[in-house]
Amino acid sequence: MASSRKSVTATEQRNRRTRGLDLLSTKDILRKLNREDATVATAVAQQIPAIARAVDAMVRAIRARGRIIYVGAGTSGRLAALDAAEVPPTFGVSPRIIQAVIAGGRRALSGAVEGAEDSVSRGAKDLGVLRVTKRDVVIGLTASGSTPYVLAALSKARKAAAATIGITSNRRSLISRVARILISPATGPEAIAGSTRLKAGTAQKLVLNMLSTATMVRLGRVYDNWMIGVALTNKKLQLRGVRILEQASGANVSDAERALRQSGHDLCLALVMLKRKTTAAEARRLLRNAHGDLRGALGERNRHGGRNR
Repeated sequence: MASSRKSVTATEQRNRRTRGLDLLSTKDILRKLNREDATVATAVAQQIPAIARAVDAMVRAIRARGRIIYVGAGTSGRLAALDAAEVPPTFGVSPRIIQAVIAGGRRALSGAVEGAEDSVSRGAKDLGVLRVTKRDVVIGLTASGSTPYVLAALSKARKAAAATIGITSNRRSLISRVARILISPATGPEAIAGSTRLKAGTAQKLVLNMLSTATMVRLGRVYDNWMIGVALTNKKLQLRGVRILEQASGANVSDAERALRQSGHDLCLALVMLKRKTTAAEARRLLRNAHGDLRGALGERNRHGGRNR
């Protein structure tokens, strides 16, 4: 029994702090869960050096016309699919740039597909369909660090010379052998033993937020702290776009609305028009000459210490 206990991963161990959970009042259950959740951000903060290396790899891939491909199963796969779905409209990039592969396919987004995460052949096959190359980055998410589907996909990516990144809550696990960059927040035992949709899942969500957001910031899809690349697909977002232009350029509402119309609802273009006091055609030329770098097109890059490194 002793050797069996030693082999149990940190995320599968029983949490001493939440024993007797089912005997507590509603408020006390919530307090226990909240105290456990409060440890997650600290665990993620300790991984910032590894997360930074991952972001740099993602930026290089996208600049080389490569893709970011998430791979996961169960909760990990659903979190990955969520991030991949939200990045394009938030930052105005093509859905091709960031994609997600989940064990069990689309059905697994809304329900469990039993046994899907255990399939080595399916993990390799699903990634193979995407024809991964050395220009891509493949990010495997597995709380345990040993999900066969995810490991097979990462191994396939590695053979294609793609950059591989692993996100896990168990550092000493199999994923460390196939991921070039390992992000491993030590979230420890869950409030409910083995339920990695809790702290491990929260850590994955935080890491995904950081990876995709920092990558888009580095790629110039954010100006200051405004979503300058946001797709203006509904009235709420169009109003947000006008507000961003007002605040970022100092223009009044009328001028901001006019610039937005003339730019074809392209916030980057409209901001260049307003700040450089130029036409849409000239703003396009400035952006093209700056290789799409908004700060460069605005003549602000040197003023703010050059390009981020």
